[in-house]
Order: sequence, then structure tokens, then C-alpha cells
Amino acid sequence: MKLLVSLLTLFLVTTAFSIPEKIEKKADKVIAKFYETESFNKKVVKISEAMNAKTAANFKEDNLFEIIDGDKKLGYGYIGTAPSKTATFEYLILFDKDFIITKSKVLVYREEYGGEISSKRWLQQFDGATAGGKELKYNEDIIPISGATISVRSMTKAINEVLESITILKTQKAF
Repeated sequence: MKLLVSLLTLFLVTTAFSIPEKIEKKADKVIAKFYETESFNKKVVKISEAMNAKTAANFKEDNLFEIIDGDKKLGYGYIGTAPSKTATFEYLILFDKDFIITKSKVLVYREEYGGEISSKRWLQQFDGATAGGKELKYNEDIIPISGATISVRSMTKAINEVLESITILKTQKAF
């Protein structure tokens, strides 16, 4: 029993702060296509626990990163998880160098209904939103989707939290 508990603890500690390989591969495909390059690198932006505690978004060990091609910084990326009706979904936000959203993508959606939030057309509503800018509002700035109300609200909230959190991090000179 002790061995089982030890193995479970080790598994949780090693996986709790890293992005699953499947999610990371999907994100890498989106990044390569968006920036039209296969030779990019991701440099993790480290956020201290104290700073992470001050933000609404969760900055784990490797989910906020600079995207670099050679010696040129292309922008930033953030991989997050948001709740849907009975499960969660993973998403990617790409930013330019000034933390203006250039692309968002739902990487994995696990619900039977509401998958329409994965559509490129719907996600384009977030393009141009900026850290320090106005909060996006459901049914005003963001168009609702029938049958996906919970997921639409969740994605909108998640994007707002990331933008607000980046504003806090920049103000505090956390990176």
C-alpha cells in the first residue's frame, strides 16, 4: 500500500506542473502553422509562486512561453485549461510581442455538445484583445452560441483572466 501511495504521489508531482505531450504537440502544430516555421523554440517564462498567487490565471511551470525562431522573438504563447459543462478543455492563446492576442485555438474539447467554440470564425473574436485593454463581455463583445453557453462563458472568462493576469505580471515586472 505504501508503494502504491508513493508511486501515485510521484506521478502527481511529475505531471501536475507539465503540459501533457499530446496537448503540447497540438499547440506546436498550431504555432508552426501560424508563424509559418518549423524551427521555433519555446522559452518558458518563469513566474514565481508569489506572483502566481496574485493572478487569476494559473501559470504553471511551462504554460507561458516566448516563441523564438533563431534569434528573433515571434511572440508569446499560453496553454490553459477551462471548465465546460461536465469536463474541461485545453486552449492555446498566441500573443504578439506586446501581448495582443493574434490567435486562439481550442486544442482538446471533451464534451458531446458545445464544440462549436472550436470554430476558427468564433475564436477570431478574441484577436486583437490586449493585456491592459477592456474586458471582453459575453453577449456584447463575444457572440453566444446556442448549446454552448457554458463553454462560451468559460472561454471568455479564461481569456479575460489571462489578459488581466499578464497585465499584473507586466506591472509588477515579473518577467
